[in-house]
Amino acid sequence: MTDTNAAAVAGARSPHRWWILIVLCLSTLVLVVDSMALTVAVPAMTEDIGASPQQIQWILDSYVLVFAGLLLTSGSLGDRFGRRKVMIIGLLLFGAASLAAVFCKNPGEVVAARVAMGVGGALIMPSTLSILITVFDEEERPKAMAAWGSVSMLGLVGSPVLGGVLIDRFSWHSIFFINVPVVLLAVAAGLLLMPESKAPWQKADPLGAVLSAVGMTSLVWWIIEIPQHGAFEGRGVITLAVALVSLVGFVVWENTTASPMVPLVLFRNRNFTGGSVALALVQIGNGGLLLVLTQYLQSVLGYSPVKAGLAFTPLAVAALIGNGAGAKLAARTGFRPLVLAGMLLMAASFGLLTTVSTDSGFAVPAVALGLLGLGAGVAMPAAVGALMGTIPADKAGVGSALNDTIQQAGTALGIAILGSLLGSTFSAKMPAGAPEQARQSIGGALATAQGDAGLVRAAKEAFTASMSTTLTVSAIGILAAALLAVVVMRDNKTEAPAGAEGEAAAQEKELVAAA
Repeated sequence: MTDTNAAAVAGARSPHRWWILIVLCLSTLVLVVDSMALTVAVPAMTEDIGASPQQIQWILDSYVLVFAGLLLTSGSLGDRFGRRKVMIIGLLLFGAASLAAVFCKNPGEVVAARVAMGVGGALIMPSTLSILITVFDEEERPKAMAAWGSVSMLGLVGSPVLGGVLIDRFSWHSIFFINVPVVLLAVAAGLLLMPESKAPWQKADPLGAVLSAVGMTSLVWWIIEIPQHGAFEGRGVITLAVALVSLVGFVVWENTTASPMVPLVLFRNRNFTGGSVALALVQIGNGGLLLVLTQYLQSVLGYSPVKAGLAFTPLAVAALIGNGAGAKLAARTGFRPLVLAGMLLMAASFGLLTTVSTDSGFAVPAVALGLLGLGAGVAMPAAVGALMGTIPADKAGVGSALNDTIQQAGTALGIAILGSLLGSTFSAKMPAGAPEQARQSIGGALATAQGDAGLVRAAKEAFTASMSTTLTVSAIGILAAALLAVVVMRDNKTEAPAGAEGEAAAQEKELVAAA
């Protein structure tokens, strides 16, 4: 039994647990900052290395494909070989790939660096959450989850601003170089402060690893290509078929093998299932938000990239407040009321954003972003806490990876669905006589206008109308998640009755048997 697991069994608390949390937050922050800052760097990168739109798409998507495909496998590796070890290897790989990207001179080299970063990110992400739930007990876990979520939110909002400043002062290469010192600090702190933790040894599941990697990569690839190639046309059908066959085969194999990589019995727990599906629905709803609002701020209101990044400050501040309030209320109210209240606030914020017009300015979006941050700050850590609270310590890595995988699939699906809906609605709302390029996107319309005030006005009105439709769909998705949370999830604020204890014990026995 490892030090961390022994401490958990004995009820002891690691004296370095809050320092360990800082390491986990740094490790997560480097992933969030890199992903969001890169979107700001795309124009400068395109001009410098002469990348085509298709090559830029590969630079963005290659990371996501590798990251999503390897999450489950990397989570099981952490449980098997040690979560700290896997996280540090991931950090070193991510840092080395980031440093290599600084010296890239053509699109192919950048894609290769992004693939390596995706592998590193997949090793880092499940380990951070699994270490968190093994280091902190149930009493302190909500506070730790809130802090972890707050750092992610700050990175999400602050990274476009940081990216804009770095690009203005230096070059697009600097958004990769900034990862290196953060990685080195996280590695040094992890080696000095963090104890190792891993599950009891079990037989490897190579077939499960291959099926999960092929299935998730194919699924995310299919989702990403929906806007360009359609969902059920040409190669899209083949990609979807590969995804379905692989994922169905994975589920069948995991339910029949003596040593499954992923304990699918976790889905028999109502909080795990309810939390997973609710988070997926929320991520689908949130998937297109940054895409839509960033375009609104820059193309409709005329903000610069840095000013557009700063406009998300109400979201970050409100999320910090929501995280703090949620952490204090979790023990008193249970997770379910927090998830419900937070998601209703999120749905209200999307509803408010549907009223935005070309003349609204920033006042309405600012209020909506505040509501969204408050709701997300309350709901998301509670949903993740309910989900992760059902996972035994020896399955923390793969359980965390399963949570991450579900959210990644939801985000990718949300971006694909909402991005496609935004584009098709924009085209339908544009005047029939507008040039073809102007009908494709608001960016294309503004580039084509060349001083034509009528076309600019029509494009902005078409975009705000399509934005309203898109965010209405998002609000419906989040309301569905709120309903699911009420119906499926159960509170955790009081001690479980005997029957519930019996059910939990039975589930734990099944997990032990599966291991």
